[in-house]
Amino acid sequence: MNEVLDTHLQELRRGTIVLACLQLLRTPGYGYGLLEELERRGFATDANTLYPLLRRLEKQEYLTSEWNTDEARPRKFYRTSDAGIRLADTLTEEWRSLTTAIASLTAEEN
Repeated sequence: MNEVLDTHLQELRRGTIVLACLQLLRTPGYGYGLLEELERRGFATDANTLYPLLRRLEKQEYLTSEWNTDEARPRKFYRTSDAGIRLADTLTEEWRSLTTAIASLTAEEN
């Protein structure tokens, strides 16, 4: 792919990763596990993108976190907060509207 296309694809995916994280973290999860789950579901991202995003969403109070020290290696678990659930629901509604709008544009071409 060329650099211009890569830039546009990155911009398109950026917001979808936020929504995917908010949806997936309705069930508590930790960063690496979330990376794997995002990849499995088709939202390829890397740790350098995900971890700052998780910190930002936590700072904005869309995620909560707590440390699990029961295992040999402590892990920070994240969960979507009530505000995050409301945001995810709103973003999902908007995503559905946009999907319908894009579908209507492509249907007109046929």
